[in-house]
Amino acid sequence: MLPGGAALACGFALVWSNPGPADFEAFAGDQLVDRIANEVCQGPQLPLMLHLLVRDCPGLIRSQRQLLGRLAAEQTTRYNAGLFSLYVSNLGGQNLLARLSIPRYQAFTLAAAGQLMVLQAGIDPGAQTVR
Repeated sequence: MLPGGAALACGFALVWSNPGPADFEAFAGDQLVDRIANEVCQGPQLPLMLHLLVRDCPGLIRSQRQLLGRLAAEQTTRYNAGLFSLYVSNLGGQNLLARLSIPRYQAFTLAAAGQLMVLQAGIDPGAQTVR
């Protein structure tokens, strides 16, 4: 009877510690800030005029962490299995400026035992980017 009680207690602990949507939103904001700062601020994607106007590109993107997290949460479906959750995010595809578009991006995130981990993320090859 003792092993069954321990398994039940472990199961309850996993369900209780399964990160929820608010945890995902904060995590997604952090992940997007890192990825966008690396791709936009350090690459040729940012037009020359914007490079001249924006002195601290990474800082500007970091200041939008909460907004990016909310955007990701709105574009994400959560599949809750009790012991863990799978978050499937489909972002992007919009035009920001005349020649600057956001590629269609897809991510799969596992949430379990109080942790969130990106399982797979990248540009969705099956989606068309709006130009």
